[in-house]
Amino acid sequence: MRGWLNLQKSSWHRSISLLWIMIIALQWVSYTDSIWLAVTTAVVLTVLTTVAVIEILLPVRWVYRLLLEAVVVVYIMYRMLIHYGIYLADPLLTLREQLPNIAAEMFPYLWFVLGAWGLLLLSSWWVTSKARILLFIGMNIAAFAALDSFTPSVLWQEVAWTVFAAMGWLVTQHLRNFQLQYPNGWSYLLDYPIKVVVNIAIIFSLVIITGVNMPEVSPTLTDPYTAWKEWNGTGTSSGSSSKGILQTDNGITAVNNTTSGYSMDDGNLGGGFSFDYSPVMTVTSDLRTYMRGETRSVYSGSGWTDNDRVNRGPLKGAAVGEDLETTVAPKVQYQALQQTVKLLNNNDYPVLFGPYAISKVESINGENSSNGLFWRSRDSELLWDTDENNRKYPLSYELTAEVPVIPVQELTTKTYAELYDGNTIDKQFLQLPGNFPARVKELAEEITATGQTPYEKTALLQQYLQETFPYTNEPDLSRSTSSDFVDSFLFEVKEGYCDYYSTALVTMARSLDIPARWVKGYAPGEQAELPDNMALQQGRILNNNYTITNADAHSWAEVYFGDYGWIPVEATPGFNVPLLTQNENTPDLDSTDQEENQPDEATAVNDGAGQTGFHLGDWAVVAAAAVLLAWLTYLVWQQRFNLRFLVQRLRNGRPLTPDQKIVAETERWIHYMQRKGLRKEEYETLREAVARWGRERPAIAEILYSLLGLFEQAKYSPDVIEDKDWRRVYTEALRLRKSMKSKN
Repeated sequence: MRGWLNLQKSSWHRSISLLWIMIIALQWVSYTDSIWLAVTTAVVLTVLTTVAVIEILLPVRWVYRLLLEAVVVVYIMYRMLIHYGIYLADPLLTLREQLPNIAAEMFPYLWFVLGAWGLLLLSSWWVTSKARILLFIGMNIAAFAALDSFTPSVLWQEVAWTVFAAMGWLVTQHLRNFQLQYPNGWSYLLDYPIKVVVNIAIIFSLVIITGVNMPEVSPTLTDPYTAWKEWNGTGTSSGSSSKGILQTDNGITAVNNTTSGYSMDDGNLGGGFSFDYSPVMTVTSDLRTYMRGETRSVYSGSGWTDNDRVNRGPLKGAAVGEDLETTVAPKVQYQALQQTVKLLNNNDYPVLFGPYAISKVESINGENSSNGLFWRSRDSELLWDTDENNRKYPLSYELTAEVPVIPVQELTTKTYAELYDGNTIDKQFLQLPGNFPARVKELAEEITATGQTPYEKTALLQQYLQETFPYTNEPDLSRSTSSDFVDSFLFEVKEGYCDYYSTALVTMARSLDIPARWVKGYAPGEQAELPDNMALQQGRILNNNYTITNADAHSWAEVYFGDYGWIPVEATPGFNVPLLTQNENTPDLDSTDQEENQPDEATAVNDGAGQTGFHLGDWAVVAAAAVLLAWLTYLVWQQRFNLRFLVQRLRNGRPLTPDQKIVAETERWIHYMQRKGLRKEEYETLREAVARWGRERPAIAEILYSLLGLFEQAKYSPDVIEDKDWRRVYTEALRLRKSMKSKN
């Protein structure tokens, strides 16, 4: 045991350095979490942790460590493959007979494990000086910065933890150099380890608290990724904010040209925007769906004016874990779908986003209770109240939805009478303003002249809008003269983005007496692509994570078809709403790409809350604040004598002399005596008062005369008064207080 402790002492520098390397390695594991398969992430993370533990706890010859690590790595891979169901052991075969099959299953993951293992050991061996540490850290930060700038990934937490590890590593290296260059000084430091640790903790706490409380500053320059995408003329999706309405941390900014994002006011549609690829949320789901937010039904000619979220329809409180009241379409089957949503920004939204239609909220922030939920069954809106008690928008939530399986062939044949006779239709879903342009209705009738049923007419409207008008995020509004938004789009501007197409489809359908409503939310976002041989595993979709950005903000139409319910209809070119039909057995994930010209772009965005990540949490901030509070308390206690006369010093404009301090202390203990009922009368000198108090309280007479002598010496004696004299007054006054309390 003693020998092992000696080895640990001699290798302390390498052991601590390995901890800093592990922190950096975990940032890369966190980044690749949404790209790799779950089993790959688990194997690599477990191997890295195990190898680091072996390297730290067994400081023996490297050959023996490598052999032990190799055995452990193979065993870990074997157990992980079994745990994730990649390999199923055959009880009829011996272990030797199963080895070829085990090796074949391990092979795809072996390269990831060997790479991570090798990089960890190589880094611990090579990075052994200050210059190499700075180079190594700089390379990692540069890599994270490049990925953050030229991909949709947001890696500020990874960079923050890398900088944190760099600071710790440099401190460790400094102490190691100090040990080698000044062994006597190192021996002295070892006698006071608490002082060293406390000072290091204070420095780290200052950095953490400063970083957390730094003000957010909007970037002056365009993000390189956004600039590059715009320069190439491509974009991941055509999200928009109505007339440039963008919700920010500080509220809503309404400008004519702004960045894409979820709109908060749809009363004045139009304008242009720039694509913002900053991530909003990650969604874990076996089916990529449009993330539905809110619906609108009152069209004013310039936009959708029913913005009152509370009073625009019946609203009920909703509870986590309870079934939501939903309207079931009798002619449609439903498929249950579970989704996990994790927010990647600090914005507050008025709703929880989910597919059509949400049937239950399973959890909010990992808990099975919440007081901020409200449900509007008519519109399938799940509202969130952030006003009461400063309630924050959830960082994550899980929900279950019932996705309709549409019988398209059957629906195509249903006439107006079959769909709407006997079904109560809310008139607001047929509402159009009194001055709605007649030529819009005439155009709708002309387009749908060959259609016999509502579904066919809707499909013709969709086809016309998608094929006639080009998509652009900056429509030329100089061509607009009409006061009606749809009329201007169809006959004058003739180009636009999702708000133009969706509003046109809803209003044109209504002009044909087909009930429709306008919906806004987010398009499905994108997934990282997997190789074909790894895309499916035992009939289960593994790559079920996709990331949604502000550029995916979107609006579309929903059309009501009687007993078949509300069906999403996508009129924007380049978009394809994922729908399940009775002709489909398996959802086609490839059909949900938003842009036809770039279906292969991977947006592997770190969600900032992965289980494998190492992210700065509330615990780190609380710990740093506690350290700083303790440090400040110590400083105040240490400077208590200097702070004691701070007010008098400010009044005088200069420090107090020792005799002035004695006079100030004397005034304090006299006030204390008065509070205890021993008053000094106006006609009495202090000596007379002390004499009277001494007769009344003989137990404190000695202390009183001692304090009196010190005061008279400072006030009347020509003797030089020093700091030790007023400190004696302070000490005697404390003794007086204790004596008074003990006698009480």
